[in-house]
Amino acid sequence: MKRTADSHLFAVAHVALAGAVVMLLSGCAASQTMISKRNLDVQTKMSETIFLDPVGPDKKVIFVEVRNTSDKDNFDIAAPIKDAVTKRGYRITQNPDEAHYRLQANVLSVAKTDPTAAQQALAGGYGGPLMSALGGAAAGAAIGGLAGGSYATAGIGAGAGALVLGGAEMVTGALVKDVLFMVVTDVQVVEKAAEGVIVRQDNQQDLKQGIGGSQQQTSSEVTKYKKYRTRVVSTANKANLDYEEAAPALTQGLTRSLAGLF
Repeated sequence: MKRTADSHLFAVAHVALAGAVVMLLSGCAASQTMISKRNLDVQTKMSETIFLDPVGPDKKVIFVEVRNTSDKDNFDIAAPIKDAVTKRGYRITQNPDEAHYRLQANVLSVAKTDPTAAQQALAGGYGGPLMSALGGAAAGAAIGGLAGGSYATAGIGAGAGALVLGGAEMVTGALVKDVLFMVVTDVQVVEKAAEGVIVRQDNQQDLKQGIGGSQQQTSSEVTKYKKYRTRVVSTANKANLDYEEAAPALTQGLTRSLAGLF
C-alpha cells in the first residue's frame, strides 16, 4: 500500500512540475508572440500573373462586377476598386458590351485561418478548393496521451492533459493570440480581342450525379473576347487581431492588386 501511495505522490508531483514548466514556456512564447506580432502584417498574393495588351485612351473603358459569397456581407470592395481603376485613367461603364475590359471578382471567403491554409488556397488557383483552418485539439490530446502513457494509473493521464493544457491556454489563449485573417478572391478579366482576331472558346464541365456519378458537358463557341483567370489571397496577421482592424487593410491590399492589372 505504501509503495502505491508513493507512486501516486510521485505521479502527482511530476505532473505538477510538468504543468509549471509548460506554463512557463507558454508565458515566454506569449511574450515573444506579442513582440514579434505587434505590427499588422498584410500580404496580397496572386496565383497567376495576367498581362493585358496596352490600349489607347479611347479603349480604356471597363465594366466592373464584384460579388461577395462569403459570410462577411460587410466586406465591400466594389466601390474601392472602381475608384482605384478610375484614378488609373479608365472610365467605368454599366454596359458590358460597351467595355473593352471586364473585371469580374468573387470574394469566396473571409475568415480566420493559418499560414498553411493560406498557402494551399493560393496554390489551388482559380476555382481551387479552400482549406479550412487547422484546429488545436491535437495538442491537448498529445499532452494528455503523453501523461497517460507515462503513468498507468487511471485518470492521471487525462487529468494531466487538462491541467497542462488549461495552464497553457490560460496564458496564451486568454492573453495573447496569434491571429491571421484570410480573404480568397477568384478573378476573371475579359479583354475584347483586336479587329480580325477570332477567339475559339472550348468549355468542359463535370456535373455530379448523386453519389459517385458524374456527367460531362462540353461546348465550343467563337467569341470576340479573351478571358484570363487568377486567384488572389490576402492575409492580415497580428497578435490579438480582430476583424474590424483587419478588414480595411485587407480591402486596401486587394484593391491595389486588382487595380494593378490595368
